[in-house]
Amino acid sequence: MSRRRQRRTTATLESPELVGPSAMPGLAYRPQQGLTGVAGGWNDWLPTAARVALALVFLWFGLHELLQPHLWTGYVPVLSPTSSLATIAVLGHGWLLTMLGVALLAGISPRAAALIGAVLMAEILIALGAHGVTDIVIRDLGVFGLALGVAAQPQHRLVVTR
Repeated sequence: MSRRRQRRTTATLESPELVGPSAMPGLAYRPQQGLTGVAGGWNDWLPTAARVALALVFLWFGLHELLQPHLWTGYVPVLSPTSSLATIAVLGHGWLLTMLGVALLAGISPRAAALIGAVLMAEILIALGAHGVTDIVIRDLGVFGLALGVAAQPQHRLVVTR
């Protein structure tokens, strides 16, 4: 076997022989360009997808707190789960989460809404984390990171502008 033929049989996918102009005659060679494509590319839509995901999480928990506050009063630190003050705190928290979810979903000041959500999640992490690391703390840490990521994005699609 000739040296050239031997090299072709051991070529990898990254080798110029398989990805270059001679790999498939008649096809033009184009280097990888990431996730770009139609309508500005997928990279332009990722902050919006993250914003919508965060909005859905906030809406889910906010509406649950508004509809069934008695299931959430046990998470209020310092107060008795049966106290009316704990119920009022849960209802206020649920209302705030719902409003943040609506703002994020509608694209109304998404960075500010995400930053307020991150502060709210930090408060939850501190209160729950004081009792140790649980699966709920890890979940809320992920939501906190998502809120920070959305707040850090300078541009979002589908937002309300002045």
